[in-house]
Amino acid sequence: MTDVLVVGAGPTGLATALQAHDHGAAVRVVERRPTAWRPSRAMIVHPHTLESLRPLGVADALLDRADRSPRAQVHLGRRLVDVRLADVDWPATPYPHLTMVRQADVEDVLAQALAARGVTVERGTECVAARDGGTAGPDAGAVRAVLRAEGGDEEATARFLVGCDGPDSTVRRDAGTAWRGGPYPVEVLLADLELDGDLAPGVLHAVVARRGLVFLFALGEGAPWRLLATRPASDGGAPAGQPGAPVPADEVAALLDDAGLGATLADLRWSARVRLQHRVAGAFRQGRIFLAGDAAHTHSPAAAQGMNSGLLDAVNLGWKLALAAGTADPSGDTDSPLLASYDAERRPVARQVLALTHLVFFGEASTHPLPALLRGTALPLAAPVVPLAVRRRRLMGLVVRLLSQDWVAYRHSPLTVAGRPARAAPRPGHRLRDQDVTCAGRTRRLHELTASPGVHVLLDRDAPALDPRDLGPHVAVHRLASSPGRGVVAVRPDGFVGYADAGGAPRGLTDWLDRAGARPPAR
Repeated sequence: MTDVLVVGAGPTGLATALQAHDHGAAVRVVERRPTAWRPSRAMIVHPHTLESLRPLGVADALLDRADRSPRAQVHLGRRLVDVRLADVDWPATPYPHLTMVRQADVEDVLAQALAARGVTVERGTECVAARDGGTAGPDAGAVRAVLRAEGGDEEATARFLVGCDGPDSTVRRDAGTAWRGGPYPVEVLLADLELDGDLAPGVLHAVVARRGLVFLFALGEGAPWRLLATRPASDGGAPAGQPGAPVPADEVAALLDDAGLGATLADLRWSARVRLQHRVAGAFRQGRIFLAGDAAHTHSPAAAQGMNSGLLDAVNLGWKLALAAGTADPSGDTDSPLLASYDAERRPVARQVLALTHLVFFGEASTHPLPALLRGTALPLAAPVVPLAVRRRRLMGLVVRLLSQDWVAYRHSPLTVAGRPARAAPRPGHRLRDQDVTCAGRTRRLHELTASPGVHVLLDRDAPALDPRDLGPHVAVHRLASSPGRGVVAVRPDGFVGYADAGGAPRGLTDWLDRAGARPPAR
């Protein structure tokens, strides 16, 4: 029996499989499309996302394909404002910058990492039905899925199934999960094009106009530029979230002319319009069936949250399924704190991200008179003071932290346990901040110590020693000579603090490791 069957080979599905594999699970990935969907729809990876992917050994490969020192030029009426999106004031991360990288490159890096581990994506294989076998009867402890490929149908069995199959998810439908929300009255126009004119190359151009925003990314596929623009939604076409019909060249040319960039359309290589919606699944889990990425939540492209939120779902879920498969009774009840924590943690975050994208998208693209007035009149009038603001590294650091979901915390999660409180961070439920530490006689960055799969236990200088027999195979221990005291901290595989105790009581730690599935079951 496969431990984890992943349906969908976008960034979320591939990262889920990679995280589960690296924590001991046997994984299988199926994708209904015979080839990867192109062109890319996402273009930005945030610092927190890179931090979360680093233990899987793919962060450097992503950065090798990326622009890690991006520049933007914001066009406010006749004024041009330069914005640098690199080296912002955020010392608590090893990646203090926005990273410009195509979704296609993210998928390629993740797929290559899986292939290096012996896991090949089964393309042209569609999941047409999925059913949880429950806890009693002949199918207890398993999910049954019907997989359809060119050679016919196959009934596959897995301990857990993860639906990463997009907004029109078959897995979500078969799980009977509600899909709450609705459409936006605005659509996105995407195009890859060549331009004539005096436009600074290799720079993100953003035009703030009364009718909405126009973005030009220097990341086109098959052409130098990728265009993203908003406009009132038209009727019909492809389902929301899916690329629809091509946009006529004269419409693209007119949009560029209205933007006032001083550039004209030379060649239109590809285009599509995408109807937008805002929805969140009523639950991210039904028994042994889980939802992640666009199958669990979908929203506008504002604030570049889509791909990043899906990847953060993946690194949250993959290790939990792997450890649950390795420690739990495979035919028993699945109502453990470990498995319950995924919905408890990620669904509230999805609602908060939806609220953030609502707000940003209203300002960016709404045809309501107020945001249109702000974009068309107020911002151009305020243009002389904008450069002073965006050049402040601290202010840009706050913006990047907001976009990177640095505000996410799992304080009320079943996996968040606090012992004797400490005076300072790290706090249970919060992301582990990067900093300089001394360990094994060397000064290193803290995230270097935790940049491998598994649970990382951080001991203060005077904390009691731990018996290796009390720890599981997925636990690494680091003693920090630069941290006075007797405290102990357990850092989860997704970079969040699960347990902290200022007194360093070993029993509290082992109880938490049992709760998190990180220790083998007692014989």
